[in-house]
Amino acid sequence: MTWAFALAGGAACQSTVDSLGYNDAHGISVLHPMKGPSSYQNAFHDVLGKTDAEIQTKIDRAFAQLFHGDPNTQAIYVPVPGPPEQAYIADTFHGDIRTEGIGLGMLIALQLDKRDEFDRLWTYAQALPKQKDGASRGYFMSSCAMTANQDDPCLDPYGMEHMLMALLLANQHWSAASGSVDYAAGAKDLLTVMRHKQDENGGVVDGITDMIDPTALLVFDLPLSSSAGKTRPSVVTPAFYDLWSQATADPFWSKAASAARRYLQGAAHATTGLFPLRSDFAGRPEMGGETFVPETYRTFVNIVIDQIWTTSNDSWEVEEADKVLGFFAREGIDSYGKSYALDGTVIETAHEASLVMVNGITALVSKSNARRAFIQEVWDRELPIGPGRYFTGIFQMLGLLILGGQFQVR
Repeated sequence: MTWAFALAGGAACQSTVDSLGYNDAHGISVLHPMKGPSSYQNAFHDVLGKTDAEIQTKIDRAFAQLFHGDPNTQAIYVPVPGPPEQAYIADTFHGDIRTEGIGLGMLIALQLDKRDEFDRLWTYAQALPKQKDGASRGYFMSSCAMTANQDDPCLDPYGMEHMLMALLLANQHWSAASGSVDYAAGAKDLLTVMRHKQDENGGVVDGITDMIDPTALLVFDLPLSSSAGKTRPSVVTPAFYDLWSQATADPFWSKAASAARRYLQGAAHATTGLFPLRSDFAGRPEMGGETFVPETYRTFVNIVIDQIWTTSNDSWEVEEADKVLGFFAREGIDSYGKSYALDGTVIETAHEASLVMVNGITALVSKSNARRAFIQEVWDRELPIGPGRYFTGIFQMLGLLILGGQFQVR
């Protein structure tokens, strides 16, 4: 099997200048504490009546299997012989390694206080040789993107956003403990390059842009001039931007969080609540991106995290959760399909396990009468084995943490 993964290097930005914690020589000068809510919902306990011991056992077993189970049939976490000690998250279906998996794997390890696994993943990402310089320096490159050519490498914002969020939390959570990994340096580099790539390059060079449009305050589909005015609902992460605003004291990010929430409300279908794969900044679906497909599932996880990590109290997000779960309940909770046209016309009828996980996560913030049934589906589902275990497994792990009240701003 051939694994393909490339990324950009992590050198400090050379030309970011403003009055909000940035300077010419070092990019972001200081990181401030981030605060989340004082408590977190535990749906497994409060809705299903599971004990703390039952919940912890289920989470621990899932982590053990996905990270340290049989490497041929169970695990997606793959250690690399060192030194330095490294590991990656394998997309066992496509036979490659994606920034999505690295970022989500880091967040999962952080939430479970698995510092060795976290450090190995980040060390692996930093050590790869490609994209160390040039116009895209500092951006991480995923193995492929959902384009006309499925094998095209791309600078996917989703993986980078999750890596950055994981690094900021790691810097806060483990800052008092000694270690060889400088989480703050990695986070500062990513924050600076996302916000100030064009400053570094002296404009748009080789089509490379900032990660977020400075006027619309929305993340680009890809940080490329060819993506002007385009985004994907699945890469819009308002809770992250709110926390980045706390970490940097830069109001740009809090404004981006507000813009993200407005965008998501405009992009959701008025009847079904389904999101398109790709749209313009007004939420209108782009040609070829008018369908609800597995990549788009991630949007609902982003919405739930916004509800549980921030004080936005966006009532629309709850209404959206109710709407989409109502749609899937009408489709049949045991039989709804894998992909749909936005109006609810089924395209692929297979009952997709990863969507079962995401709908269960969505139920955390829903008031739907079917809420319990969707949460129960996550609890009852066995962990996946075989080649398709990557996408389902990683979202099942997220579901256990979120529904078990253990996905927190630490």
